[in-house]
Amino acid sequence: MSAATEAVAAKPPANGRRRRLRWPHYLLIASGLLVLLSLVRVIDDADSVTSSGTVSAALRLAVPIFLAGLGGLWSERSGVINIGLEGMMILGTWTGAWAGYQWGPWIGVAAGILGGALGGLLHAIATVSFGVDHIVSGVAINILGLGLTQFLAGLIFDTGEAKALGGGPRQSPTVDPIMTLTMPVLSGGKIGGWHSPDWLGSLEGHHWFLVSDLAGILRGLTSGMSLLTLLALLLVPLSFLILWRTPFGLRIRSCGEDPYAAESLGVKVYRMKYAAVIISGGFSGLAGAFLVTVAAPLYQDGQTNGRGFIGLAAMIFGNWRPGGLTAGSLLFGYTDAMNVRGGGEAVHALLLFVAILLIGAAIWQAMRAGKLRPHAITDAARREVRTAYIGSALALVAAAGLLVWFMLSDIVPGQLVSFTPHLTTLLVLALASQRLRMPAANGLKYRRGEAR
Repeated sequence: MSAATEAVAAKPPANGRRRRLRWPHYLLIASGLLVLLSLVRVIDDADSVTSSGTVSAALRLAVPIFLAGLGGLWSERSGVINIGLEGMMILGTWTGAWAGYQWGPWIGVAAGILGGALGGLLHAIATVSFGVDHIVSGVAINILGLGLTQFLAGLIFDTGEAKALGGGPRQSPTVDPIMTLTMPVLSGGKIGGWHSPDWLGSLEGHHWFLVSDLAGILRGLTSGMSLLTLLALLLVPLSFLILWRTPFGLRIRSCGEDPYAAESLGVKVYRMKYAAVIISGGFSGLAGAFLVTVAAPLYQDGQTNGRGFIGLAAMIFGNWRPGGLTAGSLLFGYTDAMNVRGGGEAVHALLLFVAILLIGAAIWQAMRAGKLRPHAITDAARREVRTAYIGSALALVAAAGLLVWFMLSDIVPGQLVSFTPHLTTLLVLALASQRLRMPAANGLKYRRGEAR
């Protein structure tokens, strides 16, 4: 392993005063959020907030967002901005459905990966080889993916055997579903000829504080899970291990931090960037294939519905790391599931949940400002203290508004419920912007031998 890549791996965070959170901290935070969510459910009598159906829907809705975001993570860790995730995802939906209805869902998954990878290859040729602006190339990929699939759908799905099987100019024939798994004993699975009792379903039905919530979450995760969903979940540790624990991953990340330093130590920068962007397209194509084999049994025009862009937002929220990306994807998937299954009553309970979180954030910001104030000697330090106090005040005002809304209403209007996932995207990005650090050379043009 080269000295440059080791330096990239060991590079400290920009703000040395911030303590890095470990897995015990994350587990403690998750436990606290679960207790708070259970309390809100009991207060507002909104059982769908943590029901197994909501959890299952949230996971199903989160997976394509996560896969698209994972594609963005691979690309941007190599220094190539990829806003063409949506277009690559669209290519994955069409190619996945085209192959899936003819040769089975797993062939469709492979074809979807290939379709997305071809989009990634085109993006790599434009940005890495020809130096096209990354944003312009990404927009072009999105336009190309949408237009090409609409043309091909009318050309292939609206004629011959495909039309006889239910295809049309805006949709494909039906694709066979991928097998699902249900864990026996816990969620009423089948062992041989014996059907085990649904213990988790029984506990969930009692609506007890915390216990029923845990049972609902576990039942949602252990019943009716698609094999492709399980594969997607395994990509979280796999991506982390490859990018942070292998020489190949360190070379990719070194290209995203300082490609000229990597070049001086023998790293094939063009090769690494090409590999990362093609892998990025493959993940986006897999997200599209998921939509046509698990989320719905066919290709439909407009099926991605902006999930590629939400995946990009989840990647930014996760600070370009697989764990944070997973948390962001689950957050967006959960709010979308509230829209699909819970409706206005469930979102109404979330008003109280968010208000309490905002009060906690206000207290934390005020405590942080109090600790920084005695040491605020420079103008920059004083600005940081002032910003913390302003953030605390704004959080309190927002919390007060949500509490008033919660107490004066019984349900959230349907128009606002449908806007919840998009509002969550905006709020998360706004709140997370202060702690983000993208790869240093992300989006910069690289030319071999032209070190600055």
